[in-house]
Amino acid sequence: MSGVQIRIVGDDEADLRLDRWFGIHFPQLGHGHLQKLLRKGQVRVDGRRAKAGLRLAAGAEVRVPPLGVRPADKPREKASPAIGKADAALMRSLVLYKDQDAIALNKPPGLAVQGGTGTHRHIDGMLEALRFDGKETPRLVHRLDRDTSGVLLLGRTRKATATLGKAFRSRTARKVYWAITVGVPETQSGRIDLPIAKLPGPAGERMVVDRDKGQRATTVYRVVDRIGSRLAWVALWPWTGRTHQLRVHCAAIGCPILGDGKYGGADAFVTGHPVSRKLHLHARSLTVPHPSRKADLSVTAPLPDHMKDTWALFGLDPNDAEDPFAEDSIP
Repeated sequence: MSGVQIRIVGDDEADLRLDRWFGIHFPQLGHGHLQKLLRKGQVRVDGRRAKAGLRLAAGAEVRVPPLGVRPADKPREKASPAIGKADAALMRSLVLYKDQDAIALNKPPGLAVQGGTGTHRHIDGMLEALRFDGKETPRLVHRLDRDTSGVLLLGRTRKATATLGKAFRSRTARKVYWAITVGVPETQSGRIDLPIAKLPGPAGERMVVDRDKGQRATTVYRVVDRIGSRLAWVALWPWTGRTHQLRVHCAAIGCPILGDGKYGGADAFVTGHPVSRKLHLHARSLTVPHPSRKADLSVTAPLPDHMKDTWALFGLDPNDAEDPFAEDSIP
């Protein structure tokens, strides 16, 4: 390959990160090499210097300098790994909603969304089972913690995924979580504004409240019901999407989520009741603008078994909080 090229970003590539765009069109180009070209300003978007995380707009002009590698003959996704029949059946059993643009799953607790150190079985590695009649393998739009259950949204095309992802980043996606907290918030409803930062350590990633260096994090909550003076059923609306935000915020106000030993320690567990020690945090519902229709896409996920048991034990009715934030908004 010789000379400089100007490539136009396609409609189906809108909102892709610049480094991801290069990975599709020039799969042999190493990450370090790309970073060097970006630092030197040899790669430009619409005539301007750019960073790897830049989100591309359809029709944008990408200046590609001589790279020393061949471009892909036909840009395509990497081959998906083989999926066993049992895992494929599991993935299909999780489907709550499906149309030509999106799929919504009810993620079970304990199943990771993506891989990592020591994590080889995860949803991202089994998405090929959800291709159905589509031309592309579905893609993750957002994430949930391994131990959090509930609505997980996928895009069925690159364009739909980009559009849905933009809704999450612009905070037009409305996410409502249910939790049981150990401790009852002081007010029936409220807003938690506590910045969060990542604290590295030998035990792995941990998020902490850091008023000086943390990123803004806002959670709106409403107490749906009290279980005596010690426990509460709380609906949570994360306005921002920081890692472990709800768990950190609940622990910070003295009401850790039941089963969350990481952030609540011993205070996150109760004795005297036959309650599961699993994390009681569930992504109950999601409402987001549909990527191709003039309507909202709304999905609700039933509780996982251990939370159903807790609701039944304390006589809670899931129908009591279908839209706890109907009249709320956040400036």
